[in-house]
Amino acid sequence: MFFNGRYIGAVKNNKDFVAEVRKLRRKGGLPGDLSVRSFGTAGEVVISTEIGRVLRPLIVVEDGKSKLTEEVEKELEEGESTWQDLIDRGIIEYVDASEEEDALVALEKDDITEKSTHLEVDIIDIFGLITGLVPFCNHDQSSRLNKGSKTLKQSLGIYAANYLTRLDTDVSILHYPQKPIVRSFIYDTLDIYPAGQNLVVAVMPYEGYNVEDAIVLNKASVDRGMGRSTYFRPYKSTERHYAGGLKDEIVVPDKDVSGYRTEESYKYLEDDGIAFVEAAVNSGDVIIGKTTPPKFLSEAKDISLQSKKEGSTPVRQEESGTVDAVFVTVDGEGNKIAQVRLRDLRIPEPGDKYSAPHGQKGVIGMIAKSEDIPFTASGIRPDLIFNPHNIPGRKSIGYLIELLAGKTGALTGKIIDGTAFCGDKVDYFEEQLRRLGFSYDGKEVMYNGITGRRMDVRIYIGNMYYLKLKYMVNNRIHARASGKVALLTRQPIEGRARGGALRLGEMEQQALVGHGASLLLKERYDSDKTTMYLCTKCGGVGYEDVIRNKIVCSNCGGIEAFPVEVSYAFKLLVDELLGLHISTSFELKNKFDK
Repeated sequence: MFFNGRYIGAVKNNKDFVAEVRKLRRKGGLPGDLSVRSFGTAGEVVISTEIGRVLRPLIVVEDGKSKLTEEVEKELEEGESTWQDLIDRGIIEYVDASEEEDALVALEKDDITEKSTHLEVDIIDIFGLITGLVPFCNHDQSSRLNKGSKTLKQSLGIYAANYLTRLDTDVSILHYPQKPIVRSFIYDTLDIYPAGQNLVVAVMPYEGYNVEDAIVLNKASVDRGMGRSTYFRPYKSTERHYAGGLKDEIVVPDKDVSGYRTEESYKYLEDDGIAFVEAAVNSGDVIIGKTTPPKFLSEAKDISLQSKKEGSTPVRQEESGTVDAVFVTVDGEGNKIAQVRLRDLRIPEPGDKYSAPHGQKGVIGMIAKSEDIPFTASGIRPDLIFNPHNIPGRKSIGYLIELLAGKTGALTGKIIDGTAFCGDKVDYFEEQLRRLGFSYDGKEVMYNGITGRRMDVRIYIGNMYYLKLKYMVNNRIHARASGKVALLTRQPIEGRARGGALRLGEMEQQALVGHGASLLLKERYDSDKTTMYLCTKCGGVGYEDVIRNKIVCSNCGGIEAFPVEVSYAFKLLVDELLGLHISTSFELKNKFDK
């Protein structure tokens, strides 16, 4: 027998001992978070009260019957019993992962057999907390459901009530978040801030702009504030103290400072060296001005203005915004800290990512004019047009049911229970729509917005809770012509934040070879071209003797060497091989010979 990983003794009959311990725990004689198990060939008993174990509640089953009887359920409904009472009476117990190995858990009361030891509190327990928020998720494919619950975590809403006084990296606030019309009971139980909007969705193709998961938005809806959000980006600078009484200074840098930018760069700074609130700044504009003292003896010959360096904080490349707030404080060591928060209004644009809770994610393919969008007989134009080809292969039937449920909820003015397994049923929605004078199947006659002609087919249209995700094209878009290169290879650096280039790799090169685009290939791969001088006698690498104005072979001393254009990376390889005492010789042939 082991207790918290330590051997403490032995028992004759392990099964009887474990049963006794569990009985005592259910009566309250032992801690409720104690777990006991007995399995394996040796039949060892393992008892654990360690912290960090995840426990979950289960209803106890004895002699093939659940201890949560109808009488107990009635007591709960009338408020005579509480959750704690159920635990004290041994009706519900907390079980950890190791004790689950010994348990046989039934999903529903009808599934209980003689061997069953426990019953799930509710069938929705098979989903996680986030997945349980997806309406009618029991009708979706499991892989899609995992993707759908992931998009719920990435959706924009109000992430914290005190966001105005916080400085968080990479956060956004949705301007008009709404609570879903169709929602799981878990949503109301959690009582969280909403993170999405209820939209009118039509399931139909639109001029080829919503193929391959793209969606089409209604421009009128976007103009009215649909999907509008604000993106926040904090910037920080610290006045550090150095040895010898030197320190950084947050000021407007003087023109004599080493590395001074341009006067234009500092135009938003006030006398304290920090940009003023509500300043509209662009990429490269300085928002916190700073000078740093010389850090090395070679620099500090005379600590004058000339030796001070520029250390300001500019707005990042390809970004812009408005100064939203300025915070000045000190850290634990007494260093002054200046923090500036920028905000940027984000209106939905092609390339922004959207998703339904069912894992149907896609980017905006087009924001169509309102007058060109199809409309129903009652004049309703959808906010979003979704491609029907996205449904069959992914089997996300919950999506279609939510559209029907959302339509019913919007027309009746009621919140719809979309809890998995036990929510409202499709028959109820069909009956309600019929009662309200709508087609029971959710389809409606629609008219072409451009020609005004009635469409040959009826379109499935309803209300749906859609999520705007944090991945916006404004944070991702990147292009560059010439710019910074790495010192070692002389090839362009990588990374959007550093103003890097886009890599044309091996596979892209193969694609160009396949197209026979030889001149394009040559042009693309000359980002690090250099000239090597190769000796015609021995094929060795020569060098340029600037003083005597001639090219000399370093191998044989010959003076006949020809310039050859190669990539700098190749020259680097030849040089590194030389460092390994491996000489490389080249065979030259006449370039005019066929």
